[in-house]
Amino acid sequence: MTKSLVIGASGLIGGHLFNTLSNSGQETFATYHSHPISSGSPLDIRVATDLESLFNKINPDMVYLPGALPNVDYCEKNPKESYEINVSGVQNVVNAANQIGAKIIFFSSDYIFDGKSGPYKETDPANPISEYGRQKLAAEQYITLHSKNYLIVRTTVVYGWEWQGKNFVYRLIKSLQEGIYVKIPIDQIGSPTYANNLAKITVDLASSPVHGIINIAGSVLINRYEFSVATARVFNLDERLIQPVKTEILNQPAKRPLSAGLIVEKVLGISSIPVIGYLEGLNTMAMDKTSQPDL
Repeated sequence: MTKSLVIGASGLIGGHLFNTLSNSGQETFATYHSHPISSGSPLDIRVATDLESLFNKINPDMVYLPGALPNVDYCEKNPKESYEINVSGVQNVVNAANQIGAKIIFFSSDYIFDGKSGPYKETDPANPISEYGRQKLAAEQYITLHSKNYLIVRTTVVYGWEWQGKNFVYRLIKSLQEGIYVKIPIDQIGSPTYANNLAKITVDLASSPVHGIINIAGSVLINRYEFSVATARVFNLDERLIQPVKTEILNQPAKRPLSAGLIVEKVLGISSIPVIGYLEGLNTMAMDKTSQPDL
């Protein structure tokens, strides 16, 4: 039986990965950092000795690494702290995985691109314009150079039920339910990705011979404002509370790649699980409130 470890299972992607792996019958272990979960062990990937000790104890075949410091603006304002997690921490995981011969499945982002000519395929040249994007690219580069067995999953605008309630759709629903007006950029284009779909496809591919870099994202491009309106309609909320604005109006510390998103032709050709678009994802989310990770 395959033995899997999810580093960062308290987050959105990690929680859905843990559920998917557990439901598939795999022996699955989980870790968390700052948000304790009942089924996981505490772990700080910045501490290499702790990683090595855990890996030697569990001896996983697969190491899923969605754990990160993903707040783009926080990374921009705190580059040293975020680098220690998003780059140095990843290096520690790779080195520990190599020692026991485990495969690493790392989650990256379309923020490694500048957003001038998206959507992007796996072979397009990277040109990050934010600290977060530079860190994700640095982590990718270390993995490709030093990992003996890896899969880098690039994804974007991931949404779904999560107990922390941090992702874009979750926060949007909460704001609209409370009657709060929200400003949403109309010039940020991406491919929203339903977390449960992402997890299932990733687990499917992880056990296959697929190697290297692959895009796993929603199959339909849309700007952030239109995606928000679609969310309001699916969840029967007041779309009049959503105000379209240009990104520059928001004065965010980190630059955003505007014309971004990911091309998923490669995964469409090899995954046995369909890649869904944002409407199917939102409707599935609305119907299946039981899909919230049970940790």
